[in-house]
Amino acid sequence: AYIFLRQVEHRIQYLDDQQTHVLPTQDHDLHWIAQTMGFASSHALLSQLDTHRELVAQEFDKLLGGPEPECKGCHNGKAGNGSQTIEELLPQLGEVFRQRLQSWCQHPRVLALRDEARERLQRLLVRTAQWVGEARVTEEAAVRLVDWMEPLLRRESYLALLLERPQVHERLLRLLGAARWPARYLLLHPGVIDELASADMMEERFNAAEFETELEHRLTSLTGTGEDDEETLLNLLRRAHHAEVFRTLARDVEGKLTVEQVADDLSALADAVLRITTRWCWSRLKKAHREQPQFGIIAYGKLGGKELGYGSDLDIVFVFDDDDDNAPEIYAALVRKLINWLTVKTGEGDLYEIDTALRPNGNAGLLITSFDAYAKYQQQRGSNTAWTWEHQAMTRARCVLGDASLHERFDAVRKAVISAPRDADSLRAEIAAMRERMASAHPLGSDKFDIKYSAGGMIDAEFVMQFLVLSQSGVHPELMANAGNIALLERAEILGLLPAGVGHGAASAYRAMRQVQHHARLNETSTQLTAQDMQAERGAILLLWHTVFDASQPLVQTA
Repeated sequence: AYIFLRQVEHRIQYLDDQQTHVLPTQDHDLHWIAQTMGFASSHALLSQLDTHRELVAQEFDKLLGGPEPECKGCHNGKAGNGSQTIEELLPQLGEVFRQRLQSWCQHPRVLALRDEARERLQRLLVRTAQWVGEARVTEEAAVRLVDWMEPLLRRESYLALLLERPQVHERLLRLLGAARWPARYLLLHPGVIDELASADMMEERFNAAEFETELEHRLTSLTGTGEDDEETLLNLLRRAHHAEVFRTLARDVEGKLTVEQVADDLSALADAVLRITTRWCWSRLKKAHREQPQFGIIAYGKLGGKELGYGSDLDIVFVFDDDDDNAPEIYAALVRKLINWLTVKTGEGDLYEIDTALRPNGNAGLLITSFDAYAKYQQQRGSNTAWTWEHQAMTRARCVLGDASLHERFDAVRKAVISAPRDADSLRAEIAAMRERMASAHPLGSDKFDIKYSAGGMIDAEFVMQFLVLSQSGVHPELMANAGNIALLERAEILGLLPAGVGHGAASAYRAMRQVQHHARLNETSTQLTAQDMQAERGAILLLWHTVFDASQPLVQTA
């Protein structure tokens, strides 16, 4: 077991290039570890890992864990208080649930449970089976409950919580049965189920101010006891973040939030995490030369447009506005520390993956630049200037961190970039060519429809809106607001830039596609549908595209 664990450790550290002992959560990383250790799949690797861990745990308990409990497993053990054993329960179950639970009859973790814990487990399973029989929850939810509980059987507090709080037990089952992603998330972060015990949780929304205040209070308490070391704070941030993601997920699955509201709350959470992580990193930066950093973060993409989804990367750019001679070096150190805090995997997982490719000059550019240099690049002053696709990205950009002055300066730069005079025909041709290149990079058979990349998909609507914003904002400043594609499509029709019904129809179609995309991600299924799916929505967006990009049909007004 020790040799096996060391081999796994070496591969984890090779992947992350650091001294970490946490298994990766990405499927391709787990698959690589499995292959390099001679396993056919990551499932086979994890199964062998589980076997070794159980062996080590049993040997530890024998030597150091106190008196060994009497084994009363389901095969011959008798349950107290007349509760059915697992073996007695099996004939009453559906085939899939029965097959999954069969393995528990002689499972070492079940056999090693104390009598009281085993009694709780059996009563919990009986109640689950009863609810499945009543069609109150699905059989798939019950199977996922077993998957979730198996590595946690030694944590008796979870059994007690679920048994003593039936509403938590039922909410958990509904979450597990709703989609695959919640089940995976709960496997990675089992502690978040405590959130289901809150009676008001389903009716609330994410509150950034309360989130940050609570974390600052926790920091003050830890500082007072001398426990505010970096690892503790990294884990504190992760637990708080995971709990908030889970709250949003629970409300989402229960139908309490629209897709837009889910995206708003996840985006607001990311904003709050960036703010508080930056504060904490700066306070621990040896090179910090002032109380408050003159530093900003500009969000692009899904975070910039407040359309963040579960597990989305953060597309961000770092800038500073400080005349100190050592400012570039100081803020570069801050950014490196900040990225590490956000991405490093601890025992509580990570926070976000970071993508900085939209910084000036892309991956060839500096990780952080002065705000003046950023402004000159975006406003095409000098020889080193932004490309059209970077100006398209600017339509969804916003400043998510920085003082009031930096926010105002960024808004002024964004306004100047978006409203700058452009030749509409040249811009149309350039964006259409870019769309063709994107289509070539994502080929698809005629019998398939990709919600994002196919003709009539979400990218078409987004490119149309970016074209309208860049070509028409000089005449129609109402288009400059970072209001999201749905609102802007409606606004473009009201302004007369689109024929009656075209903007509204495309906005409705785009909303429907976002919903399908959202549910596909929750279920971890493909967003490639059949050609017969969503024909009406696809037609509405194709009409929008041809209305705007057909050269023989110029826009009603041009800047």
